[in-house]
Amino acid sequence: MPESTLKASSKSADEALLREVAELVVSALNLEVSAGDVKPDEPLYGDGLGLDSIDILEIALVVSKRYGLQLRADHEDNHAIFHSLRSLGDHIAAQRTQ
Repeated sequence: MPESTLKASSKSADEALLREVAELVVSALNLEVSAGDVKPDEPLYGDGLGLDSIDILEIALVVSKRYGLQLRADHEDNHAIFHSLRSLGDHIAAQRTQ
């Protein structure tokens, strides 16, 4: 299995980017929590934020539009990319064009 692009990247998300991504997620999904309540290392799926696969697809769309990067449904690292706010933020920091 190839090394994850998340682990290979030297860029990581700073607190400002994590807050911005949390606000984007909360807004896009109309969540009943504030962006400040989204903990960076909690899982986005299941017991953490409680998102499902449809929610993740919606996040992928808004993140792609906002940061100019391409997130594909068949990407082998999707589980790692969307594991937590921090993993998503790190991926954005490493890949974004905007």
